[in-house]
Amino acid sequence: MLLEVANLMVWYDRALLINDLSMGVDTGELVSLVGPNGAGKSTLLRAISGLVAWEREITQRSAGEDITLKGTVTFNGERIDRVPAHEIVKRGLIHCPERRRPFREMTVLENLHAGAYLVKDKKEALENLRQVYKLFPILKGRARQISGTLSGGEQQMLAIGRALMSEPKLLCIDEPSTGLAPISRGEVFEKIGEISNLGITVLLVEQEVSTVFKMADRNYVLSSGKIIAEGTGDQLLQDEVIRKTYLGL
Repeated sequence: MLLEVANLMVWYDRALLINDLSMGVDTGELVSLVGPNGAGKSTLLRAISGLVAWEREITQRSAGEDITLKGTVTFNGERIDRVPAHEIVKRGLIHCPERRRPFREMTVLENLHAGAYLVKDKKEALENLRQVYKLFPILKGRARQISGTLSGGEQQMLAIGRALMSEPKLLCIDEPSTGLAPISRGEVFEKIGEISNLGITVLLVEQEVSTVFKMADRNYVLSSGKIIAEGTGDQLLQDEVIRKTYLGL
């Protein structure tokens, strides 16, 4: 397994958000994590990528709340559950956050260069930029445009392109379709499929079940902080209880 999460538990104050969760992603897979709002999907990604700070089975004060995390996260054969977020990025686990979050006052090109801050070889960085422009030609045409003036779909493509600039071994994408028009959603999902076809391992958090089930190699269904089902899209859609109760289909 490239990524393995074992017995993860996350509390905010007294609320249990992630409940004894175990999952994994193999190299080269596109794995989706689906479930309703409040299921704990984004919390899981933040824990994996180090954006929720860990202390060994003790409570940490953060933003006025008590946060407690237990369990293990292993990436590329190494425990990373006590590793700072910036060190996790250096290891090649890249988190593309929900709602895009570009540096709004910077140009598209400046945003992309920011994504390559760990790439020390200038030729390598230029090659990464060429690959991003090949994948997202619209970004090349908007290179000098201020990022805050882009459409929602363009900002999502920029967020993914910025993440690709750091040469991820695992790209974690959180709710890329949020707030997008149907045409833009389709374009973004198409690009994520192309990224997977390039051999980049992807963990995709989404609510657009009908779309991601067609794309993903495997899927996890998350509800109330627990994995309640795992399988291919076809397998999960054959389960009437999963379809109606957890997927809303």
